[in-house]
Amino acid sequence: MEQVTDPARAAELLELWRQADCVSVTVLPDLQVLAVECRTGPDSCLLADLRFSRYGGDWNALLADLFSADVPKAAHNVKDLTRTLLENKLPAEGFVFDTALGAYLLDATAGSYDLSRLFASYYGEELPKPLYLEPDAFSPLGETPEVAASLYSYTSAVTALRETLSEKLREHDMERLFAEIELPLCRVLAEMELTGCRVDRAALSAFGETLAVRTAELERSIYNLAGEEFNINSPKQLGEILFGRLGLPHGKKTKTGWSTNADVLEKLRYEAPIVGAVLEYRQYAKLKSTYADGLLKTLDGDGRVRTSFQMTVTATGRLSSTEPNLQNIPTRTDLGSEIRKMFVPAEGCVLVDADYSQIELRLLAHVSGDEAMRAAFLAGGDFHAETAAKVFHVERPEVTHEMRRSAKAVNFGIVYGISPFSLSQDLGVTTAEAKAYMDGYFAAFPGVRRYMDEVVARAKEDGYVETLFHRRRELPELKSSKFTLRSFGERVALNMPIQGAAADIMKLAMTAVWKRLREEGLAAKLVLQVHDELIVECPESEAETAARLLAEEMENVVRLTVPLTAEAHWGRNWLEAKG
Repeated sequence: MEQVTDPARAAELLELWRQADCVSVTVLPDLQVLAVECRTGPDSCLLADLRFSRYGGDWNALLADLFSADVPKAAHNVKDLTRTLLENKLPAEGFVFDTALGAYLLDATAGSYDLSRLFASYYGEELPKPLYLEPDAFSPLGETPEVAASLYSYTSAVTALRETLSEKLREHDMERLFAEIELPLCRVLAEMELTGCRVDRAALSAFGETLAVRTAELERSIYNLAGEEFNINSPKQLGEILFGRLGLPHGKKTKTGWSTNADVLEKLRYEAPIVGAVLEYRQYAKLKSTYADGLLKTLDGDGRVRTSFQMTVTATGRLSSTEPNLQNIPTRTDLGSEIRKMFVPAEGCVLVDADYSQIELRLLAHVSGDEAMRAAFLAGGDFHAETAAKVFHVERPEVTHEMRRSAKAVNFGIVYGISPFSLSQDLGVTTAEAKAYMDGYFAAFPGVRRYMDEVVARAKEDGYVETLFHRRRELPELKSSKFTLRSFGERVALNMPIQGAAADIMKLAMTAVWKRLREEGLAAKLVLQVHDELIVECPESEAETAARLLAEEMENVVRLTVPLTAEAHWGRNWLEAKG
């Protein structure tokens, strides 16, 4: 280990780092302390300890050189480090490896990708406590030899893990997935987090007040219908009212009482007025607490909400967001849609929204090779109606709204490995009718049935499934002696290659859009991604250009045997931009 204080020595080290295949960096969140480790031989490393407090030169210039594209770097959680660097107006280039992302790709269901846990998992050794992250760890009074030692240990752990994980990614044919899909996205997401989404504070506050009034009205109505006051939010008390006092049909009573979840209550909606009132109450209360009040609490001083995108949470590769979660804003109800109205652009700007049309079904057509399904997508038109015509054996003009609705449910259900029973619940038909729909579907698209059988059989043999881009998920459940676990494993085997590939394509599209916006010198910025949907904020004068660019990049980012289609619209708020 070398403590670097002299700018001349720092310049020598920078030259060494530029020539290296990769150096490992650990940086404190305030950018005041960092460690850099560089291999100097097969069994030797040079570890540099650099601190603002004792550096004799221009600290920001040193950081700018280190985090330029000239120095190839590995770190743990590159997206978060990138955001910190950009926040401080520093370059954030040259990252060639992220140990958290590498570990996630190799085991997408591990749940935690903490550096110390990874080190213990791969090498059977415990790292010391990360004392270097504690407040005032490097203050004149707070630093101990153990603090510095922990910093060095974690930096060396990045070096070791990078080498191990890189080799495993090569073995699993995941190098492209890592280098072209996951790693470039770190910069894209960091910028999106910094930009944030503008929210109309006044409109959101007024909406929250409206929800509060309606919630209070429903509360009084429920008390009147129950004949007494009780805690509506308590499943136990609600169950006692509905099933005990009012005698509504119910399932088996457990130790904690009767179930009062949404599925149970929906089936009882027309049994008594109180049930519909409770369901409505829950909707209003959820909207108020989670979105109206929740979003207001997270708004920054500039009126923008800044979510944190999570890259290592879902088993399918989809992004998630937290603090706040902007991926779960309800869309199927008018009230939920009202929330989208609150997301607005800056003055003189618009929001441009583009989303993939039926990307998962198009992927199913591609991977299954079903000629009928491919032909339907190549012909264009209404795929759900075309499916209905085939399933119900009628001519296309004879397809009714109900037929189309049923076909749509089957289309999307098939992707998720739905059972006849679950489909029957979704459609409100008997299990036998649902099975007949599914049988009709497989008769119309025999290639899909063949693909489903093959992918499950292959998963049982290999122990995993993977996407077109080799994103992998291990499936030990397929070997379980328990039927429920095996069934779960089969559903995942059917769904993950499709949903995971859709996630891969969306990530490629995000990076492609980000690059194109920069290349064309537009002021437009990506601000949000929700499943199959991308949202850009741009000056109104760029709206048409941004919409065209979004659609082009999303549609052409990969080539399948069926076309990918993306529709783009713009408006003065997110709901309007949805078109």
